[in-house]
Amino acid sequence: MILAFDTATRATTVALASGARTIEGRDDPPPGARPRHTTVLLGLIAQVLADADAGWDQVERIAVGVGPGPFTGLRIGVATARALASARGLPLVGISTLESLARNATPEHGIVAAVLDARRGEVFAAVFNRGELQLPPSALTPGALAKLLAEQAETPLAIGDGAIEFRAVLEPSGALIPEDHAELHRVTAINHCVLASQRRAGDPSEVLPHYLRLPDAEITRRSTPSR
Repeated sequence: MILAFDTATRATTVALASGARTIEGRDDPPPGARPRHTTVLLGLIAQVLADADAGWDQVERIAVGVGPGPFTGLRIGVATARALASARGLPLVGISTLESLARNATPEHGIVAAVLDARRGEVFAAVFNRGELQLPPSALTPGALAKLLAEQAETPLAIGDGAIEFRAVLEPSGALIPEDHAELHRVTAINHCVLASQRRAGDPSEVLPHYLRLPDAEITRRSTPSR
């Protein structure tokens, strides 16, 4: 069995995969509410194990989303994964949240841009061409991403909460963005399980979060004039 979870977005998603059967538990805060990773993550893990009638002795590896994403959310997820893996003697796999998000699309979509809201007027994005990485995970302004998407040889599909947030900037580039409530936009740990089954698992200490930029508090500190 593979236990996977992700806290790189406002949502908390946990999944347990055993063969062809996968169970997901998730928490999606309402618009305007703060993420609840700290209070719901362990409960969701316990929930999916109970729903599968499984125990920790049946878990063979853990997978965790390593972002990119906000500092606090990533720190909670990765620290929890490393602690659980170390305590249980399990190998750990780090999964790109953007790569996992892109798997929501089918190969027929061709070029897929996975886009997460990075706040501060930026997005975290990666672009895939039929599953092959074309633009590695990057922190960009929506305008810069729109320019890249406009240069694609075919119509790109843009998915994720960043595509929703900056729809007005990205759609003029020619990008196709599903309606706001489409499942394509949701990061799901189910995809983490699939990716983790194909990757080498290693020592928990080797799995690190991919922040891509400084924490918001540090950005604020550096932008505040010293007296």
